[in-house]
Amino acid sequence: MPTYKSYHSYLIESLKDPLEAAAYLDAVLEDGDFEHILLALKNVAEAQKDIANQSNINGFSLENYSQAFKNQDQIGLIAIAKLLNQLGLKLSVTVKENQPA
Repeated sequence: MPTYKSYHSYLIESLKDPLEAAAYLDAVLEDGDFEHILLALKNVAEAQKDIANQSNINGFSLENYSQAFKNQDQIGLIAIAKLLNQLGLKLSVTVKENQPA
């Protein structure tokens, strides 16, 4: 098992796996805190940056999304959905557990 200098470097390395990234974002979205969601998206984008660059995804620019994350008033659901799409992920909605059918 590799040794990591920080939790952040471990997190970024683990988020290179799309299944890990999806589970991480799902957990953060369930929490519902907007600042946590933005940080999680930034972490996934950072982890997937090399993969996205290798795949030659048209128009992918981590810098553009980083600017949007800094200016929280301008980021919306469409920007989040586009970022997730470019990272090979998708936005979805499910029924909360323990909800009447």
